[in-house]
Amino acid sequence: MTPGLPQWIVLALAGQRLIEIAYAKRNTARLLADGGREVGARHYPLFVLLHAMWLIALFFAVPNDTDIVWLLIGVFAALQLGRLWVIVSLGRYWTTRIITVAGAPLVRRGPYKFLRHPNYAIVTCELAVLPLAFGAWWIAAAFTILNAALLAHRIRIENAALAARRGEA
Repeated sequence: MTPGLPQWIVLALAGQRLIEIAYAKRNTARLLADGGREVGARHYPLFVLLHAMWLIALFFAVPNDTDIVWLLIGVFAALQLGRLWVIVSLGRYWTTRIITVAGAPLVRRGPYKFLRHPNYAIVTCELAVLPLAFGAWWIAAAFTILNAALLAHRIRIENAALAARRGEA
């Protein structure tokens, strides 16, 4: 298979995600060294699998000569800026896992002024928008539904872990 523009876009996104994972791993190690604890680790591999399969599905199922909806690529690019806003706002606390550090302040700046879980909202949109930009509505639908099921579980775990720090426990 000769990669077309859709495949190059997916490869660039995969590269971005690998950089994010490296940053998240560094932050996770630092937070754990500072006395943090991970909660909900059992479901984490399911997210890794879901996101890897999403990228693989996009790479192999989208024809290399597919017509691209550039407006949706623009929306996806805006979502990447939102993702960066989340990462910058959380700084050393941004990870791909749920790590809580007793006594650490809750971040209430950036997108966290407006939403409790802005990263999850962005990821949900990403999983739909990029496949739709390639006309792959079935990939958008399948992965959005699977992600919603996983997120419902994860958000319950994360909210419970953060409740004590919010004064809700």
